[in-house]
Amino acid sequence: MISDFVPLPALRETIFLRSENFPSLPAHPPPPPIVFPSMPPNSTRQSGVSVCASRLLLSARLALTALLAATTLATAHASNVGRRFPSEKKTYTDKVTGLTITALTTDPESSEAKPYQTHTTWTADGQWIIFRADKAGSGNQAFLVHEKNGDIIQLTDGPTTDTGSLNLSRKTNTLYYLRGGPQRRPAPNAPADAPPPTPATPRELVELSLDPLIADSLAGTPKNASAYERVVAVLPENLRDSGGFALDADESRAYWGVATGPERPRAPQPTTRTAPPAGVTGAPNTQGGRLLDQQNTDPAQSREASRKRFEENGRGPGGIRSIDLKTGEIKTVIDVDFRMGHVQTNPWVPGEIIYCHETTGDGPQRMWTVMGDGSNNRPLYAETPDEWITHETVATKDEVMFNIMGHLPYLRERPTGVAVINLRTNQMKILGQMEEDTGRRGTGGFWHCNGSSDGKWAVADNFGGDVYLIDRRNGEMTKLTTDHKMRPDHTHPIISPDDKRVLIQSGHFTDGKTLDLLVVDIPEKLLAR
Repeated sequence: MISDFVPLPALRETIFLRSENFPSLPAHPPPPPIVFPSMPPNSTRQSGVSVCASRLLLSARLALTALLAATTLATAHASNVGRRFPSEKKTYTDKVTGLTITALTTDPESSEAKPYQTHTTWTADGQWIIFRADKAGSGNQAFLVHEKNGDIIQLTDGPTTDTGSLNLSRKTNTLYYLRGGPQRRPAPNAPADAPPPTPATPRELVELSLDPLIADSLAGTPKNASAYERVVAVLPENLRDSGGFALDADESRAYWGVATGPERPRAPQPTTRTAPPAGVTGAPNTQGGRLLDQQNTDPAQSREASRKRFEENGRGPGGIRSIDLKTGEIKTVIDVDFRMGHVQTNPWVPGEIIYCHETTGDGPQRMWTVMGDGSNNRPLYAETPDEWITHETVATKDEVMFNIMGHLPYLRERPTGVAVINLRTNQMKILGQMEEDTGRRGTGGFWHCNGSSDGKWAVADNFGGDVYLIDRRNGEMTKLTTDHKMRPDHTHPIISPDDKRVLIQSGHFTDGKTLDLLVVDIPEKLLAR
């Protein structure tokens, strides 16, 4: 007699879904049994018609079961975590400097952005560089690119991934990131076929183990995302992200920048501009760049108007919370009455945090520092009203590097340029500045900076999209590479952990339409000094 039901596990052992044939198929519960009407219990001698009917019934069962199995397989592979992309790597020679530039990403259909220069960008083993992108319909996700062979691996998936603050461990190949949160609605100008709103989900801090994920991806056998991740903490609903998060030097906890209190309504404004706004005659040509850049670099805008805009954008309250990476316990580090921004840590000194008063431009006192237990909260470099301080980044165990901006005529009435301040002595030194005519009275100069861990080098970009190396020992400046557009975003240069290379993001290949990741070696003759 023919059995009334062929269970899926048995079918997987007898047909095409054997685990050894599909090693990437994760453990997945079988679908509920589909029960078909049984043959009469006394049918030990079936007629020809009866046997034929039984066989047809079996065929129907097998067809439906195979369909369910295929659905199971599709569900198992619905996640793109571990998806591998071919190398896009190529090199070219900078027409101005003559140096060889290595492009790690070159896909004109996607824009690849590195983390901000305050955060670790290379994996702990020094082989991979992390970036965020929307590749092949992935949505905005985290990826790795192998610096030597160009392999690209997708690390995250899903509509609630937050790539705004990606944190790589400096000790192990591990990534920490945030996901979930309030309902996300399409932008007001989104196309008609844009994805529907995503539902509200718990806001989570996630730990992602990269070594097994990389190994499985390279072997062509990626598992479901859950095989590589651990939820560290579910974050309180009454706190909102503000300023990202950073890992403590000992990596026992993360420090999370937050906004507290009722959410302040902010008027929506476009992130890019396609033509100069009405009445503006003095701003540099930033067509295709960020509207914020156009506003902040406009010499025609009065200081009073700018300060009013910055004051409104910089309102709090805000704060920092510590999250225990083992237990998920959340504690208050500090609360402040302004908007929290750019939370980063000293990678050499446990518990030392650097943060800023975020105003989207100039502020009355930009840089601050505090310890992880809330002690010793203080301004870092007490600035004057006519100084525009920005883009601070920890350079060495005792120093923070930052920019004193000089892009507007009135700012050049005081010393400007790339500077460092000693966290222990408060002594400050300007390392260098450049002259730059950005047109329409703009005075340009250095914009973003980063330092080598050995204290020998600083790297900085300017408004024209050129990147310079500064020898901290004598102030000598060397132009490394040019023509990086500073749109759709800035180059945000960072020096590699071995202090031998500089990584940037660049609009060079697409005339500022999308970003690619580029690496330039510091010339051997300079390293040999």
